[in-house]
Amino acid sequence: MEGIVEINRQTVVQKMKSYRRSPLSLLLYLLVTLSAFLTVLTLLFLIIYILVKGIPYLTPELFAWEYNSENVSLTPALVNTIMMTALALVVAVPLGIFAAIYLVEYAKRGNKLVSVVRVTAETLSGIPSIVYGLFGFLFFAVKLKWSYTIMGGALTLAIMILPSIMRTTEEALKAVPDSYREGSFGLGAGRLRTVFQIVLPSAVPGILAGVILAIGRIVGETAALMYTAGTVAGIPSSLFGSGRTLAIHMYVLTNEGLHTNQSYATAVVLLVVVICINAISGFIARQVEKR
Repeated sequence: MEGIVEINRQTVVQKMKSYRRSPLSLLLYLLVTLSAFLTVLTLLFLIIYILVKGIPYLTPELFAWEYNSENVSLTPALVNTIMMTALALVVAVPLGIFAAIYLVEYAKRGNKLVSVVRVTAETLSGIPSIVYGLFGFLFFAVKLKWSYTIMGGALTLAIMILPSIMRTTEEALKAVPDSYREGSFGLGAGRLRTVFQIVLPSAVPGILAGVILAIGRIVGETAALMYTAGTVAGIPSSLFGSGRTLAIHMYVLTNEGLHTNQSYATAVVLLVVVICINAISGFIARQVEKR
């Protein structure tokens, strides 16, 4: 124990000497530490604030199956959120992963098409969500005459998260060591088998990180869905019916000004949903890494 304390003391002394020789390093260290502290403090404040304001209003009526002006139930919005998330991921994840596989594993180095695709993906990632909403409204609701539908909203969200999933997957594939590929080729495996049995499983944690970010953007989206999915407070009978998600439900309640407390309770449920999704995704990533 005394040896460990002595080692720690020597480490601190060495750091202090280094900082004395370079005051700028000490300044940067303090700035980084302060930034980390403020970030964590802000996150804790938001979580505690939402929990304190919302938990007292988590009543059984809030989880009724049907919405009305008395219970302002969030259950239909929760079901719509799950459907919207699942549909968007089913469309965007395979397309994003396959596009990234082509760019990393099959496209020739220095290919101009690859450069154009990457620049386009980065540009699309920075477009405001309301622009996607206007596009979804003009194309799905007006051009295809779907009006406000869950399907139109899900496809709009899929287009919105596709660039980020593709870029995240591309970086995850690049992070896989080339020795994995060389070893697989040396054992006689083809490129397709190498990609799907060696490279892709190794990149799963990075891919899941991109999917988690995409899910967070989906469940928190409002602007794009107000133009495409609508704000009907009910569970649609089909995918071509209108419905609101939890984020829109919370926005509508707050905007009306009549059920502000229930909107805080909805925020608590939305927070729990995001945490559960992140926990499940992290568990899956750990299980894949163990294998």
